Amino acid sequence: MVLEYARSARSSVGLEWELALVDADSGTLRQVGPAVIESVADDVRHRFVKPEFLRNTVEVISDVRRTVGEAITDLERGIAAVHDATGPMRVDLMGAGTHPFAHWSQQKVTDKQRYATVVDRAQVWGRQQIVYGVHAHVGIEDRAKVLPIVSSLLVYLPYLQALSASSPYFGGDDTGYASMRAMIFQQLPTAGLPYQFTDWSQLERYTDDLLRTGVIDDFTEVRWDVRPAPHFGTIEVRVCDGTSNTLELAALGALVHCLVEHLSTLLDDGSPLPTMPPWFVHENKWRAARYGTDAIIILDDAGNEELITDALPRLLTTLEPVADRLGCAAELDGVREITRCGASYQRQRAVAAAHGGAGPEALEAVVASLVAELHAGRPLRAAG
Repeated sequence: MVLEYARSARSSVGLEWELALVDADSGTLRQVGPAVIESVADDVRHRFVKPEFLRNTVEVISDVRRTVGEAITDLERGIAAVHDATGPMRVDLMGAGTHPFAHWSQQKVTDKQRYATVVDRAQVWGRQQIVYGVHAHVGIEDRAKVLPIVSSLLVYLPYLQALSASSPYFGGDDTGYASMRAMIFQQLPTAGLPYQFTDWSQLERYTDDLLRTGVIDDFTEVRWDVRPAPHFGTIEVRVCDGTSNTLELAALGALVHCLVEHLSTLLDDGSPLPTMPPWFVHENKWRAARYGTDAIIILDDAGNEELITDALPRLLTTLEPVADRLGCAAELDGVREITRCGASYQRQRAVAAAHGGAGPEALEAVVASLVAELHAGRPLRAAG
């Protein structure tokens, strides 16, 4: 099989943000996605708002942009249009990796054949996908760069997983994980960490094998945490949990944008890209999902380890000149704000603790705090 690769501008960027539709009074999930999208003005709906797997979800997307800031402006336009539609319905938007107390058995799948196929094939794992994520696309001008950069990005995956972790609760329980979404989503047959292919022909053989055996109907059904997106000419980073506000989303988008451009520049200079054995990559993903920003991660193929928050400042220093070139220095600095005020999973637990623990009232307060952060556009500290 020939897997065609589209032309794209180097380091162009696009963002996608999956958001839950919640009742404005109770915080429960509302199955009104199709009605919301139908109510959004045509000029916005066709560009910035899309349906998603579950009827309790909408996705806002950006156009292909030069900077992360421009992409965020697109998302804000989509959010504003969705809010105009949801207000009369007593529905609001919530951003997180999971809904804290909704039960998967009560959720309905959007009426689309590809989504019905997921549920039919994956059964209980498919029906448990009450999960929400952020996806970032970065343009790669040369197909030969794509797979080396994908493999190298796996070294940095735990930073993105930990900083975005926003799913400590699932089905009304504290799971003990910072990102329960990471554990749930990887149960789908073609989700999780990518294979570390070294040649495009290997990716084509893999895709052909899956098509011939009926595993997928097209390449977009390969739902890796980091994947090539040949139809766009991009690398798509999908590992991040859903975020509750645009400051964090911009910070994560800038981190992805800078990482990809940094690795692309190393290739141009003939420098080797950092890589890591698959067993270290798998362990790092688990550690970041379990412990979040308290994770001790494996840094390199030699097995050196460090607390992620101690390693992060060095990474940001390395990327700062790249951010200046890409016009996202202010957005990248938002990563420091996440570490100062705590990642979303930490803020959610603080809200629950301030409301007596993890009972129904506490988790309703968590949902309210996530909704408030979306409106504020930034993280908010839990009130005592």
